[in-house]
Parts: sequence; C-alpha cells; structure tokens
Amino acid sequence: MPQRTSADSGPLTLFVCTGNFYRSRHAEALFNWHAARIGHPARAFSRGLLTSLVADEPTLISPDTERRLRELGIPLDLTGPAPTQLRREDLEKAHRTIALKKDEHHAMMRQAHPEWADRIDYWTVHDIDCAQPEEALPQIEARVLELVQGLLR
Repeated sequence: MPQRTSADSGPLTLFVCTGNFYRSRHAEALFNWHAARIGHPARAFSRGLLTSLVADEPTLISPDTERRLRELGIPLDLTGPAPTQLRREDLEKAHRTIALKKDEHHAMMRQAHPEWADRIDYWTVHDIDCAQPEEALPQIEARVLELVQGLLR
C-alpha cells in the first residue's frame, strides 16, 4: 500500500488487537517513542476489534502494559487514553495496519471488516491466555523495533 503523508504528519501505522487494552497499546506507545527518538515523523495509533470485552476492566490500559512501559521509561501518553473500537475510517487513514495475532484476528477482521481482512499484516503475539506478559511484551518490542529501524532505510 503506498504511503501517504501530509506536511504536518508522517505515515501512520495502526496496531490492532482484540480489546485495545494490552498488546496493541504496547505496540503503539513503543512505536511512537522509538520514532520520536530518531526524529522520524511516522506515528502509530491502535484500535480493538472487540473492545466490549474490556468494558468492565477497572483500568483503561492493561496493568502489565502500564508496568512494562514505565520500566522502559516510555510515557503513557504515547498511547491512546482508552480502548477504542476499530472503524473503517481507521483502516482508511492508516498507511500500514498490523494485527497482533493472525489466528485470533483474521476471522474477526473477516467478520467486522471483510474487505480489509487480507489487506493487512499479521504478527503472532499471543494474548494473556496463551503467553505471559514477560514473553509477549518483549516479542512486541522486538517487532516494533524492526519496524522503526525499517523507517531509516
């Protein structure tokens, strides 16, 4: 997909997970932090395919994500303020869209946004039910770092 840019912003990467509470929010904050550190105008935002699943959570971001971002010295304001449902407009404005786990998210994309399901990239980062944060969050960190390093090429 060609990258569109405007005078006041760079290319946008959209990270998608189920609840927009844990994995995608971590990826978003990391991407924004790394891109800003290298002075690149690219930025990220994140959305969820089924944010109703986290509607009753007492916090607006996973405590595991918040803890890890604090450990890394990454400000929480580099991710959105609350879980946000994915909309068509989000997919249209993104230059690149990455869903965090194909086995989990491809079927959800086919149901919610069938015309986009095969047009986005998929990673394999397990949710909390299949991998502990100590395993999943470093996987996201490595993948995001690869993305940001790719901006320099």
